[in-house]
Amino acid sequence: MLTRRVNFRLYPTKQQAAKLFEWKRLHCYLYNAALADRRDMYERWEISVDYFGQQNCLPAFKAEWPEFAELGSHALQATLKRVDLAFMRFFKGLGGYPKFKGNRYYRGWTYPCKAGWKAQTEGKHGSLKLSNLGTIQLRGQARTWGAPTTCTIFSQHGRWYASITVKCEPVRRAAGGSIGIDLGCKDAVSFSDGTKEAKPAFIAMADKAVKQASKRLRRKRAPNRNQRIKGSRRWLAERRRVSKLQRKVTRQREDWIHKLTSDIVSANSLVAGEQLSVKNMTAKAKKGKRRKQKAGLNRSILSVGLGMISPFLDYNTAGAGGF
Repeated sequence: MLTRRVNFRLYPTKQQAAKLFEWKRLHCYLYNAALADRRDMYERWEISVDYFGQQNCLPAFKAEWPEFAELGSHALQATLKRVDLAFMRFFKGLGGYPKFKGNRYYRGWTYPCKAGWKAQTEGKHGSLKLSNLGTIQLRGQARTWGAPTTCTIFSQHGRWYASITVKCEPVRRAAGGSIGIDLGCKDAVSFSDGTKEAKPAFIAMADKAVKQASKRLRRKRAPNRNQRIKGSRRWLAERRRVSKLQRKVTRQREDWIHKLTSDIVSANSLVAGEQLSVKNMTAKAKKGKRRKQKAGLNRSILSVGLGMISPFLDYNTAGAGGF
C-alpha cells in the first residue's frame, strides 16, 4: 500500500466561499497565537512550550473564543502541529526562525484524520462534505483511487482546492528494458541509446511572453508601503496577467515532465541517471564572476525543470513492476 495525494478543484457557493475565507483567517490567527506563545514564554520566563502543552489548552481557548469551536478539534490540532514542525526544523538547522504569517499568505488548514470531512467520490469528480459547512462540488481525477486518510483545504490565486491523501495500490506495467538518462538545458534528456528529448518549445514562448508582460508591468505605478503609495488599477491588472502566464507555464512544465517520466518507466524496468544538486547548480555567482552569464544559466536550468525529473521518476516507478 502506498500513499498518494490527489488535488481536486473546489466550487463553493458564495456563502460557502465566505465561510472558507473566515475559517482560513481563524486558522491563521491560531497559528500566530501559538507562535507568539512559544516565543514570549521563552523570552520572558525561559519556559519551553511544546505541542502537547498547547494542545491541552485548546478547550479553554475555544471556551474563551467560541468562533473557533466550529472549526473542529482535529483541524485546530493540525494547525498547532504546523507550528511545532516549524520549530523542529529551526532547532535542527533546516530552516530559519518561524515567522508570523499574514492572512493574505496563509494558505489553508488540514484535517489529519477522517473526522470533520468526507470525500463523496470514486476518484473522478464528485463532492466533498465538510462539517458545519455542507457539501461542495469538486472536480478532478485520480489515476489510482483508494481509501482517503487526510484532507487539506487551501486557497491559491482566489481559487479553492482540496488535497486528499489516499491509501492505494498503484499498478503500472513496465517493459523489461533498461536505459540511462543524462539531463541538460538544450536537450532536456539524452538517453543511452542515442535518442534525445529536446527542450519543449512552449518554455521559450512562455519566457518571451512573461518578459513582455513584466516590461509592461514596470511601466505602471507600483505599490510602496514605505511611501504609502498604492498600486494603480492598471498595475494590479498587469500583475494578474503576469501571474496567470507564470501559472500556465508551470502547469505545462509539470504535465510535460509527468508524461515524459511515465513513458520512460512504461518502456523500461531499470532506469539509471545522475544525482544533481540543482540548489548548488543554480547558486548565485560570486561578485565579479560573470554574474549575468551565471544568471542566464540558472534561468535555463530552472525553466527546464531538472530538479523535478528525479522526483517524478521516483513517483512513477513506485507502482511499476520490476522495480
